Amino acid sequence: MKVVVIGGTGLIGSKLVAKLGEHGHEAVPAAPNTGVNTLTGEGLAEVLRGADVVVDVSNSPSFADDAVMEFFVTSTTNLLKAEAEAGVKHHVALSVVGTERLQESGYFRAKLAQEKLIKESGIPFSIVHATQFFEFLKGITDAATEGDTVHLAPVRIQPVYSDDVAAAVGRTAVGAPVGGVVEVAGPEAFQLDELVRKALAAKNDPRKVVADPKAPYYGAQLQEDSLLPGPDASLAETRLADWSAQQR
Repeated sequence: MKVVVIGGTGLIGSKLVAKLGEHGHEAVPAAPNTGVNTLTGEGLAEVLRGADVVVDVSNSPSFADDAVMEFFVTSTTNLLKAEAEAGVKHHVALSVVGTERLQESGYFRAKLAQEKLIKESGIPFSIVHATQFFEFLKGITDAATEGDTVHLAPVRIQPVYSDDVAAAVGRTAVGAPVGGVVEVAGPEAFQLDELVRKALAAKNDPRKVVADPKAPYYGAQLQEDSLLPGPDASLAETRLADWSAQQR
């Protein structure tokens, strides 16, 4: 099976290409540094020739409201058009658990617009919603930092290892299109502020974490369940402690 991975040189994409290759599939990484640009359309027709499945794990280089909307709408429109012309039979996209609940955020508005384009394209599709990756906890912390204080809403979060996300996306890619959304999450839920407080303490980071119910999350206000998966989510195996030990 030929699987083209858009964003195939990034964190998830590179892992996905490797995993698909290990299982005997022809996995082709597609990104600007491989000559494929979904924003301009450069290289799309060539890389999609003979492709059975396209997996889009690309991300916007900018999270500014207008820029991120432009990225996801333009790149997805170009990609779906090229897939239709190439006869691709399955489009898989990676998105985020809670996207529809976080519409105060420009980033999540752009992700929802991307999902709408996919659902209306006529191409058989699967959308994988993942919770936040362990690897992104530092970014969440830095984005919530003002001076030496980190303001975070005391809500639940169920982070997941990027390896487990890549595996879930890979299983979805080689399976039949689901015509909807599947969720993947880590095996443990934490309170966001407590999780970050412990992570900073482990690194002797002097920043103070303040539990602030009104603290925004990439521009969105959070409810208790905003970042949590639903009851039918597939739960990954890697626990945060195991991942942390592995990093050390």
